[in-house]
Amino acid sequence: MHLTQLNHECLLHLFSFLDKDTRRSLSLTCHQLRDVFLDPCLWNLLHFSSPCQLRRDNFVLGPSLRYLTICWHSSRVLQVCNIEDWLKSSFQRDICSKHENLVSSFLTQVCHVCPNLLSLTLCGCGHITDQDVIVVLQSCRKLRRLHLENCVRITDRILEGVVTYGDSLEEVKVDFCRNITQAGLQAVREKRPGIQLGAERSAGMIPDIKPEEKAPLRRTLQKVLLFS
Repeated sequence: MHLTQLNHECLLHLFSFLDKDTRRSLSLTCHQLRDVFLDPCLWNLLHFSSPCQLRRDNFVLGPSLRYLTICWHSSRVLQVCNIEDWLKSSFQRDICSKHENLVSSFLTQVCHVCPNLLSLTLCGCGHITDQDVIVVLQSCRKLRRLHLENCVRITDRILEGVVTYGDSLEEVKVDFCRNITQAGLQAVREKRPGIQLGAERSAGMIPDIKPEEKAPLRRTLQKVLLFS
């Protein structure tokens, strides 16, 4: 039996075992397989491991998406994106400019077409902000699991968003996010005790302090030294 003699449901099942690139390659062979590729039911899980993968046309976003993971494994990307903006060299800023809005724009698309999302994992995404994730919480009200790891721009504001908009959340992790504080974590525990909250290393890391925020501290130390 030829592949195209199978019905749509059987083809969907076969496609479910293939990676994104293989699915797309098959979809270019005939209209029938293209229809299978474009069926939203095929795309209930998406995993991306590099920025360039978000730019490809080898996947479909739709209401069937339940599980989304965006995890950068490149040490080069992680090291550059994790540097405070005011400390980056022009070369490092140039690297970041090529992908800094990539995940944010993608999450905006998710908000528009994936209302049934159940799980979101973002790892090493150094340019996403609290607002990027809060918009997801506002749009995907069925979200049960939120895992943020090594996302340096994430602050206690996202924890406030969890309390306000995360009605369906059952598990929240903010691991290795250096701008999360113990006070923010405690607020979630008090206001939403039903959420399983994890924060490996986050509240114990040194948070970012902008240069202008360091000035008052410096002046205070100078006064102490002067009067002592």
